[in-house]
Amino acid sequence: MADHSQTISIAPLLNILSGPCPTTVTADEIASALALIFDNRLSQIQCSSLLTLLHVTKRDREAPVIAKCAARMREAAAQVDRPALRQIIRKKALKEGNYKGGLCDIVGTGGDGHSTFNVSTTASIIASSRLLLSKHGNRASSSMSGSADLLQSVEPKGPIIEAVSAGTLHEVYGETNYAFLFAPKFHPGMRHVAPIRKDLGFRTIFNILGPLANPVEGMIEARIVGVANRSLGPIFAEALRLSGAKKAMVVCGAEELDEISCAGPTYCWQLVERPNPEFRGPRNEEDEEYTTSDEEAPPRTLTKIEEFQLHPSDFGFPVHPLSEVSGGKMPKENAAILVKLLKNELPEDDPVLRFVLTNAAALFVMAGICDADSSKMGHGDDGKVITETGPGGGRWKEGVRRARWAIRSGEALRALEGYIEVTNRIDIR
Repeated sequence: MADHSQTISIAPLLNILSGPCPTTVTADEIASALALIFDNRLSQIQCSSLLTLLHVTKRDREAPVIAKCAARMREAAAQVDRPALRQIIRKKALKEGNYKGGLCDIVGTGGDGHSTFNVSTTASIIASSRLLLSKHGNRASSSMSGSADLLQSVEPKGPIIEAVSAGTLHEVYGETNYAFLFAPKFHPGMRHVAPIRKDLGFRTIFNILGPLANPVEGMIEARIVGVANRSLGPIFAEALRLSGAKKAMVVCGAEELDEISCAGPTYCWQLVERPNPEFRGPRNEEDEEYTTSDEEAPPRTLTKIEEFQLHPSDFGFPVHPLSEVSGGKMPKENAAILVKLLKNELPEDDPVLRFVLTNAAALFVMAGICDADSSKMGHGDDGKVITETGPGGGRWKEGVRRARWAIRSGEALRALEGYIEVTNRIDIR
């Protein structure tokens, strides 16, 4: 932030935030101020003041603020070729059950301090056996092994994570169902605030915005978001709803874990679509001929937030303490476990395997693929759908069956290998 010749002062806004009535500043005003950071239009002092005041006033824990700021962050990101991406989605035709073939993500806010194995990244690879994954992530900030660190440590040859860009994403999906969207590649404006965040030493609003800043937002059909603080769960669920998400679940393990826990209960806030009793059009969703010129007309469905708890037993597993799933901690050690897991070389009762299967299963459930009453995944699939439902109405054990198949069949490993191969071919000069 050396050149301040074009900086804009937000002193009036900072004065209100630091005064007796900080809530009088609107979410739009906060988002507009935050957006200046991405263009390097705030001085270091005002940038750090804004982040600090949002933190101490807890304005960065309000759903409208989170949703509005995430939208501005996405606007400043590198823009993907959406028509090309939609064409790829249609061509892949991955529809099954209530899954429409769209993009999916599983991500956490981080900061839980547990240093567990890279669960969401591994689960995303497994889920890409049947779903189209846009895994948004970065290097480690509060742990020793972030998602980018893990992938880059895969041996004998890892992916070139910088090869996936706004201009090459459709090319990657042309060859595999898996893509890792490296945050610095898509959010170059974040470099202006990186040193300030490091010096501040506390978690700012940007630690919350990450899961909502996926560059393909608006095309994500289903997602799971982990938060490291239970109080943030309903807030984040509401932020997702305000952002237009329809199929999503926010989770927080009882240990303040930003994953679905293998050690005990997990608190869940699920977005579900329900019929709107105020809707005046035809009830058949397949009737695409229905139109109205009334912009205030009630929508066909309403997105509601439903709260429940999940337990390892809902997935058919016993409890495993978190000490058993700490992984190797360092990226190379975790990458070795990842490869062994995808090669089906871990025992079926391995705690790390069960931890990963649980989270992959949940993404399958959220996508809607487990709602299918038949199963024709391919070689090794016995076709025996587990129709038992658990909390939230999900077929969690069916999700585990599909996740196990992804590993045993080799499809999950092939998805990772396809991602590695295509990223090593793309010219990133």
